[in-house]
Amino acid sequence: MNKDTLVVLWTSGDLEVAKNMVYMYTLNSKKKGWWENINFIIWGPSSKLLIDTPELQEKIKEFIREGIKVEACKACADNYGIADNLEKLGVEVKYMGQPLTDYIKEGYGVLSL
Repeated sequence: MNKDTLVVLWTSGDLEVAKNMVYMYTLNSKKKGWWENINFIIWGPSSKLLIDTPELQEKIKEFIREGIKVEACKACADNYGIADNLEKLGVEVKYMGQPLTDYIKEGYGVLSL
């Protein structure tokens, strides 16, 4: 079991959810040591919201500076035509079906929003 690793699966295209829950909890979890390791996955509509919102882009850069691993679903990014934009932010863009399955099977805590 990976009891000290959290995987945040961000799928919502809602800006209020992003600012007032997803980003707030993820960053505080790392800064306050609630979780030792955090993997942040951008999937679906959240990827488009991120590219359309400079404020969220700055938060992603902060996540990376704080040591949060940031990944994005390549299939979704390709559907929106934004894979290059995500990579420029420092996001690792790859097919996420198998990695997410592995995280779940390996016992990581998964928070899906």
